[in-house]
Amino acid sequence: MLGPKGQRVWVCMRGILGASAMMLIFYAIQQMPMADATVIMTSNPVFVSIFACIFLKEKCNWWDPIFIIFTLTGVVLIARPRFIFGSGDSGSEFDYMGRVRGTLAAFAGAICVALTIIVIRKMGKSVNYLISIWYYSMTGIILSVIAVSVTHEWRLPNCGMDRAFLILIGVSGMLSQIFLTKALQIEKAGPVALMRTTDVLLAFLLQYLFFNYIPTWWSLGGALCVTISTTGIAIRKWYSIVS
Repeated sequence: MLGPKGQRVWVCMRGILGASAMMLIFYAIQQMPMADATVIMTSNPVFVSIFACIFLKEKCNWWDPIFIIFTLTGVVLIARPRFIFGSGDSGSEFDYMGRVRGTLAAFAGAICVALTIIVIRKMGKSVNYLISIWYYSMTGIILSVIAVSVTHEWRLPNCGMDRAFLILIGVSGMLSQIFLTKALQIEKAGPVALMRTTDVLLAFLLQYLFFNYIPTWWSLGGALCVTISTTGIAIRKWYSIVS
């Protein structure tokens, strides 16, 4: 249950980073449109590329700064800070400060996800993916208890659909972590990151179908910038591996 002795520190780091990323994205989705939060979170391949150069000694090239600029441009278009866009922009039912808090949380979550991917690649196949998920779950429980205790948010959800949705979130989130961890063990990070860019399309589609929320052109432009950068990173990594 504890995993290999030489890998326990890495598995603990994976658990802390993964749980932190999940809490940050949940907070971001409450503070800003779901699709916008998802777009910022899916920018993590850009940070994966940066951290891979630093920690895994992978090679970087002149494309990486370009992709970083595209990503940051996309985040700015989604956040729409007032010192650039003025105060006339409306965040619909999401107020300006909420959108700023959500943007910061999603951005921090993207960095945590990127570091999680680096740690998983560092461990490789020496740790069973279910052990990795077990550490993630236990760490998530501990961090959640600490967070709700500090913020004094201990309260039960309403009966009925709220509790059913919470259970569905738990099941879906766990399956997502299992599939992601297993994918990173059997495939390179580039193709996995490329497949995850479909999150953006799904987020905009589901947001419209279930909440009837139509995104602004700024959000669509930001999504395009982030998608271009993440797709470019994934294709470049994939091509360098194949060639």
